Amino acid sequence: MPRPLRLLLLLLALNAVVMTPLAHADSDGERARAALERGEIRPLDAVLAAAKTAVPGDVVAVDLKRDDGRWLYKLRILSPDGRRRDVKIDAGSLKVIDDDDDD
Repeated sequence: MPRPLRLLLLLLALNAVVMTPLAHADSDGERARAALERGEIRPLDAVLAAAKTAVPGDVVAVDLKRDDGRWLYKLRILSPDGRRRDVKIDAGSLKVIDDDDDD
């Protein structure tokens, strides 16, 4: 199975497990889409590429938040050696803000 399809299926499964209320998910999605259209954030594929460059591995979770006036993507990555890593990326510049080892 191609990696993007695996990622999509994993994200859908995680969403089903968390069972985020639909109204909340819609408003988050609408905010993200509006930010993308205004040029405040970069597309997710660009963010995933930046994350993979910073920390090789499989992205298992993605979250977009507004923090101190800027948009940040927080990604959880499972590295090839089995460690979980949290990576924060500025959603506009794709600059890696933080890279924490969870283990």
